[in-house]
Amino acid sequence: MNIRLQSVLHQRGIAPESLADVCEVDPKTVGRWLGGRVPHPRHRRRVAHHLRVEEGFLWPPAVAESAAPTNVELVATFHNRAEVPREIWLSLLGNATEQIDVLVFSGTFLAQSNPRVAHTLTERARQGVRVRLCFGDPSGRAVLERGLEEGLGRDTLAAKIRASLTYYRSLPSVERCEVRLHDTTLYNSLFRYDDTMLVNPHIWGQPASANPVFQLKRVNDGGWFDNYAESFDAIWADAQPWIPD
Repeated sequence: MNIRLQSVLHQRGIAPESLADVCEVDPKTVGRWLGGRVPHPRHRRRVAHHLRVEEGFLWPPAVAESAAPTNVELVATFHNRAEVPREIWLSLLGNATEQIDVLVFSGTFLAQSNPRVAHTLTERARQGVRVRLCFGDPSGRAVLERGLEEGLGRDTLAAKIRASLTYYRSLPSVERCEVRLHDTTLYNSLFRYDDTMLVNPHIWGQPASANPVFQLKRVNDGGWFDNYAESFDAIWADAQPWIPD
């Protein structure tokens, strides 16, 4: 526990939720800081400035420097996406309690391996999970270029996306579920389930299914996990809501 941070917040009469607003993070993130997690340097500076104390008082150098190296976030690697056991996908999906984020072009395999994926996502949302699915815009330039790079022709990838979206027709009407379309060059497909993330890098000219996957577990602020999560948020912000036909 970070007793010093707790004490200063109490002395200043500042609620954790207020500090979260100042730092532009989720209140649960502040809760993790109070629990002992060391924030990213930019957040440490902002907290110290807002609370009018020295950063070194809240996080002594020995504590800040002992923050776990980012490579400990790497839990597992898979030679290609097909090597990720189906049980892992199902377990992560079914056990998420806070957040599910998916960033893909078509993500066809998600529905093909689990035809009830939309039903499961609806159940998770009704349990309070925030669900954000971001697919490639079938009419966008990024999808066209990716299809040509993979040798699929001009329309194949767009058709795969439209077919994949049919599984999710019911989701936009479900509270806490959102589906958007992006027109962004993807360097990775991302699958986030709370503090676990599967990252599927894109190798030029190869389908995502033939590319490696590595599994990350969030350890502290500013690591690999957060960098990928921030890239999702940036793409999500520019994506357009999907309205089923």
